[in-house]
Amino acid sequence: MDNQQIQLRIVVLLMLAMLGVIYSILISSQRTLTGINDLDGIIGVVFGLFICSRPAAHLVDLLFYRQSIQNQFSSSRAIVLWIALNMLVLLIGGIVIFTGTTRFIGKAD
Repeated sequence: MDNQQIQLRIVVLLMLAMLGVIYSILISSQRTLTGINDLDGIIGVVFGLFICSRPAAHLVDLLFYRQSIQNQFSSSRAIVLWIALNMLVLLIGGIVIFTGTTRFIGKAD
């Protein structure tokens, strides 16, 4: 994998993280996005699962294809930063899932 593909993956992860943060801020600052709490919850859970899918796939690749990792990254520091970025995006996706779930199962106002 060349440097351009790695940069593209980093941009995608950062955009997913940014969208997750924006969704969490919007859903917590407003009473509802669509007017229906169940629909807001479903959207949150599905969106959170989508956010978590990419970093989860990257981490599975790191676990199963360790020999090819050394060819992708220039140093062990780059590998650690890559794992940290993936874990951050997974955390944000988990927060979005949690927010959507609480919206979905919460009582109506």
